[in-house]
Amino acid sequence: MCEFCVKHGEGERWYLQAKNYSEDMLSDLRRRKLIGAFADPETIRREFAGEAQALERLDRLPWFLRAMFGRLLTRKMKKLHFGQVVPIEEIERIFAFANSIVRLACICRKITRGVEKRYCYGISLGPDGGELIGIFRDLGWQPSGTPGDRRYEILTRDEALAALRDHEREGLCHTIWTFRAPFIGAICNCDRADCLALSTTISHAVPIMFRAEFVAAIEPALCTGCRQCMGLCQFGALSYSATSKKAVVDQTGCYGCGVCRSGCRTGAIKLGERAKSPVAAHVW
Repeated sequence: MCEFCVKHGEGERWYLQAKNYSEDMLSDLRRRKLIGAFADPETIRREFAGEAQALERLDRLPWFLRAMFGRLLTRKMKKLHFGQVVPIEEIERIFAFANSIVRLACICRKITRGVEKRYCYGISLGPDGGELIGIFRDLGWQPSGTPGDRRYEILTRDEALAALRDHEREGLCHTIWTFRAPFIGAICNCDRADCLALSTTISHAVPIMFRAEFVAAIEPALCTGCRQCMGLCQFGALSYSATSKKAVVDQTGCYGCGVCRSGCRTGAIKLGERAKSPVAAHVW
């Protein structure tokens, strides 16, 4: 069980606690300012540049200094903007109590690739986007289908789930994010090439997201050794055994996103509870 579950989830999964999506939390002016900053491309562009330079400097430090400063950055992000990987089944449970889902352009892709990809989803307990929409409107954003800047779309639960399944087929893993913990404001769909958060966590070994509460396992009798799953894993946790002609999961490296399942034609890959894994139970 991750520490957010212990601290903010009353012993349960913290992201399934409706109170952590509360509209009341958006009355905090610091939180509104933080969300507004994330929604403003120019602000994020400056942040991107500064963080990229800081990570490059961090990589050049001796290992003990790198570890120390990395822990300080992780501690800071846990308070401000931290995430966790979540499989599609958990997102379905979140959508069961969310009253509105807003699809947004991904700032990461806009900055790293110069294109608009609507891979981010704002979640709210308020109808029609709730207070999140108010923050976007303050920035001059307009919904799709209206004149001017089309920055967001309000989706039904079924539309959002269909879009997220499409993202899985692209190999993107689902992550859920706080804006000043424990308030949860967004679901993102990440990859190592374009996302600062995933790159920071994996490539620079500075965790700013937890692994999922789950871990993948392969049923050898069902695996055909096609290796389609390997191309979908953002974490390098899947490999191929030339001896057995089967795919293999390194559960200590698995983040439990479940995206690998979308490429498995035989249903050989299952997700199990991380807490029950002998090797991954305490790996977050």
